Amino acid sequence: MNKIRISAVSYTNTKPFIYGIQHSGILDKIELSLDMPSDCAQKLIDDVVDIGLIPVAATLNLPHWEIVSEYCIGAVGAVNSVFIFSNCDVKDIKYLQLDPQSRSSNNLARVLLKNYWKVYPELIKDADDYSESTEANTAFVQIGDRTFGKKNKYKYAYDLAEEWQNFKDLPFMFAGWIANKPIPQDFMNEFNAALKYGLDHRAELFEELPMRDDFDIQDYLMHKIDFDLTDGKKKALYMFLDYIKAL
Repeated sequence: MNKIRISAVSYTNTKPFIYGIQHSGILDKIELSLDMPSDCAQKLIDDVVDIGLIPVAATLNLPHWEIVSEYCIGAVGAVNSVFIFSNCDVKDIKYLQLDPQSRSSNNLARVLLKNYWKVYPELIKDADDYSESTEANTAFVQIGDRTFGKKNKYKYAYDLAEEWQNFKDLPFMFAGWIANKPIPQDFMNEFNAALKYGLDHRAELFEELPMRDDFDIQDYLMHKIDFDLTDGKKKALYMFLDYIKAL
């Protein structure tokens, strides 16, 4: 059988999955690449890979897609790594700089701005330095490891998973293991077992991961990221996709 081509996000939130893959026999059956979320999605869209841990909004660009794992990158309430950082209250934001590494989180920000906060700032793509703002009414979306330790540097830090929970009373699914073609079930059973191994051995992973003084990585991977793909997250996924279509 040809090796299954897999792309996964290179952020800290994926480390338990990668640990499980690397400590199981499945590594010999796959070609694994670690990428930014937007690149994971593009590789799946371009059929460069068979499975991707992709931002869920990217499924709208796939002619065929299916969820192939019992696990995901999600949150029930605050996730602590997906933010709108702002110098002003969200109601006063006039310009929002989007994160070039994100699809789902940019869209989540847009959904919340329109439907929850009911404000309509101008959206800015490819800002010269999108990841900071000194302007009073300019905010920016930022995700992943680049947000670590940044929450207290801005007067307002809106955790988008927490705001979604406030809006819909549902958890949120940022990324899922998505295939663009049918994958043999015996492989998926083995793949899910590898992912579960990584989640079950986070204590061993922490011995390898560098820790930070300004961010609690253990709390993040044990409590903030919720890895189980529950019915609530599936419900939120399809609801979120409908909101994106209506933007």
